[in-house]
Amino acid sequence: MSYMSRAWRAAAPWRNPRPFSSAPGPTAKKSVPYQKTLQEEGPGSREPSRPPPKSAQVVVVGGGSLGCQTTYHLAKMGVGGVVLLERDRLTSGTTWHTAGLLWQLRPSDVEVELLAHTRDVVSRDLPAETGLHTGWLENGGLFIASNKQRLDEYKRLMSLGKVYGVESHVLTPSQTKDLYPLMNIDDLYGTLYVPKDGTMDPAGTCSTLARAATARGATIIENCPVTGIQVRTDDFGVKRVHAVETAHGTIQTPCVVNCAGVWARALGRLAGVHVPLVAMHHAYVVTERIEGIQNMPNVRDHDASVYLRLQGDALSVGGYESNPIFWEEVSEKFAFGLFDLDWDVFMQHIEGAVNRVPVLEKTGIKSTVCGPESFTADHKPLMGEAPEVRGFFLGCGFNSAGMMLGGGCGRELAHWIIHGRPEKDMYGYDIRQMLPSSRRFHHSLTDNNRWIRERSHESYAKNYSVVFPHDEPLAGRNVRKDPLHEELLRQGCVFQERHGWERPGWFSPGGAAPVLDYDYYGAYGHQRHRDYTYNRLLGDEYTFDFPPHHDIIKNECLTCRNALALFDMSYFGKFYLVGPEATKAADWLFSADVSKAPGSTVYTCMLNQQGGVESDLTVSRISPGAPGSALAPAFEGDGYYLAIGGAVAQHNWSHITTVLQDMKFQCKLLDCSEELGMMSIQGPLSRVVLQEVLDTDLSNEAFPFSTHKITTAAGCQVRAMRLSFVGEMGWELHVPRADCVKVYRAVMEAGARHGIANAGYRAIDSLSIEKGYRHWHADLRPDDTPLEAGLAFTCKLKSSIPFLGREAVEAQKAKGIFRRLVCFTTEEKVPMFGLEAVWRDGKVVGHIRRADFGFAIDKTIAYGYIRDPAGGPVSLDFVKSGSYELERMGVTFPARAHTKSPFDPDNKRVKGFY
Repeated sequence: MSYMSRAWRAAAPWRNPRPFSSAPGPTAKKSVPYQKTLQEEGPGSREPSRPPPKSAQVVVVGGGSLGCQTTYHLAKMGVGGVVLLERDRLTSGTTWHTAGLLWQLRPSDVEVELLAHTRDVVSRDLPAETGLHTGWLENGGLFIASNKQRLDEYKRLMSLGKVYGVESHVLTPSQTKDLYPLMNIDDLYGTLYVPKDGTMDPAGTCSTLARAATARGATIIENCPVTGIQVRTDDFGVKRVHAVETAHGTIQTPCVVNCAGVWARALGRLAGVHVPLVAMHHAYVVTERIEGIQNMPNVRDHDASVYLRLQGDALSVGGYESNPIFWEEVSEKFAFGLFDLDWDVFMQHIEGAVNRVPVLEKTGIKSTVCGPESFTADHKPLMGEAPEVRGFFLGCGFNSAGMMLGGGCGRELAHWIIHGRPEKDMYGYDIRQMLPSSRRFHHSLTDNNRWIRERSHESYAKNYSVVFPHDEPLAGRNVRKDPLHEELLRQGCVFQERHGWERPGWFSPGGAAPVLDYDYYGAYGHQRHRDYTYNRLLGDEYTFDFPPHHDIIKNECLTCRNALALFDMSYFGKFYLVGPEATKAADWLFSADVSKAPGSTVYTCMLNQQGGVESDLTVSRISPGAPGSALAPAFEGDGYYLAIGGAVAQHNWSHITTVLQDMKFQCKLLDCSEELGMMSIQGPLSRVVLQEVLDTDLSNEAFPFSTHKITTAAGCQVRAMRLSFVGEMGWELHVPRADCVKVYRAVMEAGARHGIANAGYRAIDSLSIEKGYRHWHADLRPDDTPLEAGLAFTCKLKSSIPFLGREAVEAQKAKGIFRRLVCFTTEEKVPMFGLEAVWRDGKVVGHIRRADFGFAIDKTIAYGYIRDPAGGPVSLDFVKSGSYELERMGVTFPARAHTKSPFDPDNKRVKGFY
C-alpha cells in the first residue's frame, strides 16, 4: 500500500518536472473506484451486439456520456431511426474512468442551464422513466477560497445562482470547519457551499440512458467500429454525409454525430472534417478508507488546483497541473485502458490535498486512475454541424466535463440536428466558427498544430484559475496581425486576442508591451519570461474592482467625447455578397430593408427561423468596381458590402453560407477581411480633421449619416462610411492593406493639433454601452429577438418583403414580449461586469448580460433581460413601475431603469449636432 506522505517524499519535486517522464514512484494498482463497469458485462465476442441496419435517420458514433445523452434526447424528441455505434462497449473510451462530478455553478448563464438539465436527467428523469438508479449522489459541493479575489469570484456565482434557483451559501472558515471537520482552515478566506451538487456514476448513467433510448426506439450497437464515412457532393457543390461504413455493413444516413471523444479527430478525418482537439493524460488517485469522511461534500480547492471527490468512505484526489502529459499517438485499440501514473507530474495535487485535509498524509492510496481525455484550445466543447460537410455534427472535446455537461449538451445537440440550430445560445461551443473550417477558430489556427497545442495547454493549466473579466491568453498569440499592428505597438498598445487577431485593447503610457512567444508557464523545460511587461499589465488587471488602468481608459473615452479618437478596427470581418440574386438573398437574410441605392448603409440584424438574432452588422449597397480590387470589386448583378465585428465574423460567414446553400441563391460571398484595414475616427472634431485628409465634402448635406462613398485620403483610395459604434459624429475608413499606415499617419498628423488620441476596444466597450449600442453575444444573442432587445426598428415589418425569422417576430409581436432588455444605472460607482442578479420589488427578475462604466455620465451602466415573475408580458410600463436593485457578489445596489439611452437619448451627436 502507498501512502500520501510516502508518495510526497518519493516523487521528484513537481516544481521542476521532467517533461513526459515516466519515473517510478509509489506503487498502487490501476483501477477505477466504481463497483460496476460495463467492461465486465461484455460477452467476450468481437461480433457486433446486433447487425447494423441498412439505413438510419441519424448515426451517433461513440458510446460515452455525450453519445448516450444525444441518442437519448434524439429519441425523446421523437426522431425515429437513431443508431448509436460503439467500437467496443459503452463508456469504454474516456467516460468509464471519469470522476463524475457535477457542480451547478459556473461563470456562464448558459452553462448553469446546461448543468441544471444534466442534473435533472440523472436525478429525476431517468429514474422516473426506467425505474433504475443512475448512481446520482447528492452530497453537496464546497468551493475553497484562500484569498479575497477567489471568494469574490464565488460570490459572483452565488448571485447568478439566485437567478436560476441554485441554493448556495458563503461560509466563514469556522462554519466550513463545522461542515467538514477534517478540513484544515488555517489558510482559508472563506468557502462557497452548494448543497445540491453531487456525483454521477458513469456506468449507471450511461446504461440507464441506453435503456431509456432503446425503449423509445433507438438502436445501440456495441463492438461495431466505424471504418469510413461516405461523403457526396450535390449539384450545388456542397458536400453532404451519405453513409457510414462499418466492418459489419454500411448504413445509409444523412446525419452523423461525432461523439468519439479522444478519437474524434480520427473519425473526423474519415469525412474530411478537421476536429481541433488534443489528447492528454488526466489522473486522480483513490485513497483507502478515511474515518469521518462519509457524507462529506465534494471539494474544489481552485487555488491548490485540486479536487476531493467523495468515494464512499474514501476520497478521489485529482486536479489540473501546469505540465500535463500529451498523448501523442492515440491508439485505436485503447478500450477500458489506463496509463501508469507519472508521480512527478501528479505530485502537486498530493501536496494541495494534504494541506487541505491533513489526515490524507497518513492515508493509503488504494488505486491510481490515469486515462485519456480530450482538450480544446479554449477549454470549451466542440459542437454543431461541421462547415466542411453538411450533416456531420460534432459533440466532442469536453475537457473532462462530458458527464456534467452531457445532459444539457446532448439535448442541445439533438435540437440542433432536428431544427438546424440549438435551443439555447451555444455560440461559445459552435464548431462552425472557422473560415472555412469553424466558427470559433479561423482555419489558420486550426490547421496550426502548434497553436492548438499551446492554447490547449494553457486552457488546461489555467482551468482552476480565477476567471477575471479582462484576462487574455498568453498562448497562441501574434497569429493574425492587422496592418497597423507594429505602428500601434510602438505607441504603447496593449493588445487583446480575438479569433486569432491581435486587436487594440488600450494604450499604456509606459511604452511598448509586446506579446512574447509562449513559455508554457515554465513547464517542459521552457524558461519562464522575466520582466514580461505584457504579462505584468495583465496581472495588474486581475481584480473584480476597477482595474488600475481605469483612468487611462477614461481618458481615451473622454477624448473621444470631447475631441476625437482613432480606433483601429481592422480585425472586422469584411465580406461582399454579389451576384445575380444578391438582392434576393439580401432581402431574405437581413431583417432591415437594405435594397436601397448604391451609397447607402443600413444597420440590420440577421435572424434565425425562431426569430433569434444571429448577428447585427452594417450592410452597404455598392456599385461594381475594378477586377481584382478588394476595395471595390468587379461583379455582375447586385452587390453588398458587409462589415461585421471581427470576433463574430466567422459565425456570420457560416450563417450566411448555410442560408445561401439551403435557399440555393445564385450569388457569392467573398471574404476581404485580410485585404482591407479599417480605422474609425470619432468625436466632435472628426469632421474638422478628416476634411483635411479626405478629398470629399463632409458636410451633413453632402455626406449624411449612414452613407458611404469611395474617395481618396493621403493619395490613397478608401471607402469612407459615416457611421458610429460609440455615439459620436465620425467616419470609418476602409483602406487597402498596403495603404493603411500611410492613411493612419496622415489622420494622426492632421489631428495632432486638435488633441487626437489612439483608443482601443476597452474604450469602445464603455462608449458603446453608454450610448446603448448592442454587442452581439453579450446583450444580443441567438436566443434573443429584436423585439426583446429593443431593435424592432431593424425589422422591415411594414413592408411585404419576406425575411428569415419574420413569421416568428410577427407572432411574438402579436402575443406580447415576455422578457425585455433594460438599461440600468447605479448612483454608487461600483464595478460590474455581467452576471449580476436583477431584483425588482424584492424578487429576482433576471441577470445582467453586459456592464461597464460610462465616463461621460459618470455612472455604472448595466444591461440585462428581465421577466415578470407573475408570467405576464413585460411592457414599458412594467419596466418603469418597478423598484430595482442589482446584486453584485451578494451585495445589492439601488438601480434606475431606463427606457432610452442615458447618454444622448435624442441621437443628435451622431448626426453632427452638438
